[in-house]
Amino acid sequence: MKILPVVGKELEQLFITMAPALYRDDPHYIRPFDSDVHHVFDPLINPRYENGHCARWLLHDDAGRTIGRIAAFYSLDTFERDELPVGGCGFFECIDDQRAADILFDTAKEWLSKAGIQAMDGPINFGNRERWWGLLVDGFHPPCYCCNYNPPYYQQLFEHYGFEVFFKQFTYRREIATKLSSRIGEKAIHAMKDTGYTFAPIDRRRLDKAAADFCTVYNEAWAKHEGVSPMSLEDASKLMQSMKPIIDPNIIWFAYHHEQPVAFWVNIPDVNQLIVKYMNGRLTLSGKIRFIWNRWTKRCKTMFGIVFGVVPAHQRKGVEAALVVTATKVLQDPSRSHYEEVQMNWIGDFNPKMMNVARHIGGSVYKTHHTYRYLFDRTQPFERHPIL
Repeated sequence: MKILPVVGKELEQLFITMAPALYRDDPHYIRPFDSDVHHVFDPLINPRYENGHCARWLLHDDAGRTIGRIAAFYSLDTFERDELPVGGCGFFECIDDQRAADILFDTAKEWLSKAGIQAMDGPINFGNRERWWGLLVDGFHPPCYCCNYNPPYYQQLFEHYGFEVFFKQFTYRREIATKLSSRIGEKAIHAMKDTGYTFAPIDRRRLDKAAADFCTVYNEAWAKHEGVSPMSLEDASKLMQSMKPIIDPNIIWFAYHHEQPVAFWVNIPDVNQLIVKYMNGRLTLSGKIRFIWNRWTKRCKTMFGIVFGVVPAHQRKGVEAALVVTATKVLQDPSRSHYEEVQMNWIGDFNPKMMNVARHIGGSVYKTHHTYRYLFDRTQPFERHPIL
């Protein structure tokens, strides 16, 4: 076997195209847009390169066939922020061969170690957590947009190497028609009695305001958690602009207290259903036409929950319940909404409050991903992610 660093356009493209061959016989696999993966590794597009480093490799067998790939990366912030400097590995693909997997993991580990990193998490993204994060270990259903999907045997490859579960991520599924529990209703009433609270869908004509409100809530609710970087207003604006073609005002909601943003529930139509699964990695003119047609005919039945957050000062006041109740009234109105289910992505087992919210609104675990950690010093005691 031979490991090759990804240098040059030919190997960069091979890094993308080798993955679909592994899933040739898997009916649930959906090839992501090539551009969505390329952008992760483009220093001109991915802001993580401003304060971080990344490398990629391909693995060939003795006959010259590509049988695996991996990326490794780290942020310079880890040396100042974390007691244990942690990097990451991701975009892992491999045949069912432990020796091949070990070569890929060893290569990533050695590169990170030379930079002073002492542990690696994986498989994760060189970017935000809502994309390409975690190893699928249960619920091998078709993936939602920019979510990791992999064969079941990957779990053995990671765990046999020595990776341990740092935390679990759950995707909860709820049918839109499901009646909300009385407990959620009671909590919502508590918040709604405070006339200072208001709840409103996103206004597509004012994405600048939506970006500012999102940035405020995100940095208060999420950015102080381990492994989550603060978001600048510029990044929030770019996010809103990138979402503009698929924004549905009925499924993105904000909560305000005396006009100050205090919570959000951000969903998008599952783009994989709308278009990605038909395109074989590339958005063509016919694909754009199909996208418009599918949106116009309301073909997408799944709304995909990206992030839910409440600023700490307004937690335990029923705000999250009131936000869900308000949105659900719209979602259950057939004249305004055509969705049949919501998949609430990325709820960590370290966040029991959000797990309770997902359960109380009628959700049940649909998929489970593991985020693993591998300590380079094998004598060091392993600790899981702390409970929030």
